[in-house]
Amino acid sequence: MFRSLGALVGDLLVVLLFVAFGLIQHGTPLTTQNIFLVGWPFALGVLLGHLAIRAWRAPFRIWPHGVFVWAITVATTMALRTLFGAGTEVSFIIVTAAVTGALMLGWRAAALYLTRGERGPRPSAGAAAVPEVEDAEVEGTGPVAPERGASS
Repeated sequence: MFRSLGALVGDLLVVLLFVAFGLIQHGTPLTTQNIFLVGWPFALGVLLGHLAIRAWRAPFRIWPHGVFVWAITVATTMALRTLFGAGTEVSFIIVTAAVTGALMLGWRAAALYLTRGERGPRPSAGAAAVPEVEDAEVEGTGPVAPERGASS
């Protein structure tokens, strides 16, 4: 639950930073109103992306979750900007896709790296699971437990 919320917040922070840097870069005042006017299509795209891919199932996974959330975010944003006449020049689409992609997938990669210990080691492909056996059982000197279902 908390990771899912964290992933949503992480993606929303990415688009908020992108919008803020874009406003600053273009000399537009960094006001709450300007951030909202430019940022709401991005935020809606993030929300739709998380819902469409059900990102809460594996919020930090890069493929397919992160990639699809990013792609849906960019597509939704561009569709809404086109619908409302906010401009979707090719250069803007390229910059938006590249920067948001790097940031949205980048923070997921960092999160996967930082939480690698929590997931534990993965068995190698094709390796059969071998039950752990205590030393006494291997040597044949330890007590032998009766089989389940056997009558005494």
